Amino acid sequence: MLAHLTQLVKDVDGAWAAAIGGLDGLLIEGHAITDTDLNLLIAEHAGLLQASANAYTQTLNAGQPREMYLRGERLSVYLQPIRTEYFLLLALDARSNLGQARLYGREAARKLEGTL
Repeated sequence: MLAHLTQLVKDVDGAWAAAIGGLDGLLIEGHAITDTDLNLLIAEHAGLLQASANAYTQTLNAGQPREMYLRGERLSVYLQPIRTEYFLLLALDARSNLGQARLYGREAARKLEGTL
């Protein structure tokens, strides 16, 4: 798993961390090229992903979210669900390439799905 996450950070322009988390908010595996708290990133984004999934499935009848992108002033994150209980988090900087994040993120999620 760590090899896939490390390669993902290398492949995506502007990526500085990649992690696998559970929807329970626990970090399973992660890789970062900066000093960051991946446990905190996973915990906070697990809640956001669950809230959006509830809104899409229960309120909007739109099915499960397939991906999620959040952009803040100092942090951007791409989330890709892996099965129903896990997700891939890719942390990006301001010069990031969202197209690469989506393409390589989906590819990494497919590879990781077999190991989870």
